Amino acid sequence: MKKVIVDMDGVMADVYHQLIAFEKRDSGKDINLDDVVGVFELEAFPNGKKHVNEIGFFRTLPLMKGSREAMEYLNNKYDLYIVSAGMEFPNSLREKYDWLAEYFPFITWEQNVLCGSKKVVSGDVMIDDYPKNLKHFSGEKIIFTQPHNHHVDDEDYKRVNSWEEIMNIL
Repeated sequence: MKKVIVDMDGVMADVYHQLIAFEKRDSGKDINLDDVVGVFELEAFPNGKKHVNEIGFFRTLPLMKGSREAMEYLNNKYDLYIVSAGMEFPNSLREKYDWLAEYFPFITWEQNVLCGSKKVVSGDVMIDDYPKNLKHFSGEKIIFTQPHNHHVDDEDYKRVNSWEEIMNIL
């Protein structure tokens, strides 16, 4: 059975809409997604570093459209693992675990890999929004479109814009 590895932030969870909401809450500033294309999240949002370190940021991330249904589909068809960096921001480890348990109860704790670097991860397919995570992966690389990766034009990656597209190719 194929082993499929899926990132959480920016793939299953909508980090950009969370950052936009937190920025509006704290500064009153409205940030349009079109204005941050090509800019990394923590550079695009003036208070982004503060927000990702805030208690509750990762726990209250909105779901990416179509992710729940797609993950159920993938979980029934493949050997599925959620691999997410959980060490950089101290609160994120527990919050990501709790978020996954709430929104994806059909994915067991044994399928959740919260780590530092994804360089040690291996499998057949990896879906991620960051090229740095896909770079060292030896299997099929699928890059999930986000504003910060629009500039990436690498033939090593298959680009997808939605969960619907992923379900059509897997």
